Amino acid sequence: MNILVVDDDPTIQHMIVDYLANHDIRALSAYRRQEMISLLAREEFSLVLLDLRLDEEDGLDLLREIRSQSDVPVIITSGHRRDEIDRVVGLELGADDYVVKPFGLRELLARIRAVLRREATRVAAPKDAERGGYRFGGWQLERRLRRLTDRSGEQVALTKSEYSLLIAFLDAPQRPLTREYLLQATRIHEDVFDRSIDVQVLRLRRKLETDPIAPSIIVTERGVGYTFALAVAPL
Repeated sequence: MNILVVDDDPTIQHMIVDYLANHDIRALSAYRRQEMISLLAREEFSLVLLDLRLDEEDGLDLLREIRSQSDVPVIITSGHRRDEIDRVVGLELGADDYVVKPFGLRELLARIRAVLRREATRVAAPKDAERGGYRFGGWQLERRLRRLTDRSGEQVALTKSEYSLLIAFLDAPQRPLTREYLLQATRIHEDVFDRSIDVQVLRLRRKLETDPIAPSIIVTERGVGYTFALAVAPL
C-alpha cells in the first residue's frame, strides 16, 4: 500500500505517516495542491487522505481535480462535525469515505483498510461484469468505457457517484430500492444522513429526465425509496 496524506498541519501529517509506517504502510505527505499534483504524477497511490480545510486552498477543489484524472480511492477529513454539508458534497464528488477531526488513528487505519478492501473487490470482479452495458428508453450506457449517451447520441458526463447510482438502478430495474440499499451501492458511508441519497438522485434526474420536477424514469416510492421505471436491456 502507498498512501498520500494531504494536510497543511505538519503535526497531523507526521503523526499519520509515522503511524501508518508502524503498520507497514508507506505514506507520503503533501501540504498544498502543487505538491499533491506532483506526487500523483510521479507515484501510483493506493489511496489519498485529503483534508477539506487546507490553509489557502479548498479541499473540495482538490478533490474535483483528483477525480478529473483518477479513480484512486479518497478519504476526506473535516475539522468540525458542523461541516456536514462539505462532507456530503465531498462524497457526491467521488470521495469514498470521511473521518471527522479529531479522529483516532486506529479508526483511521480501519477506514483505510475498509476502503481498500472494497476497491480490491471491485478491481478483482470478473471482467465480464465490466463488458457490455445497458439500453433503456433510447439511452445507452457502455460499462467498459463508463460512457452514457442520450437519445440523440450525445455523451452525458457522470460523476463517480452518479455512475454508481445509475448502475444500481440498471441492475435492478422496475423494483423499489430503499435509500439504505442505494447508499451501500454508491459506497457512501452509513454515517451520512440518508437524505444525501436524495441529492444524488436529484442530480441524476437532471441528466436523465425531460422534466426533473415530474420524473418518469426515476420515480419516488414514498416511505421506501426509488424505482427505475424503464425497462432495461443488455447492450
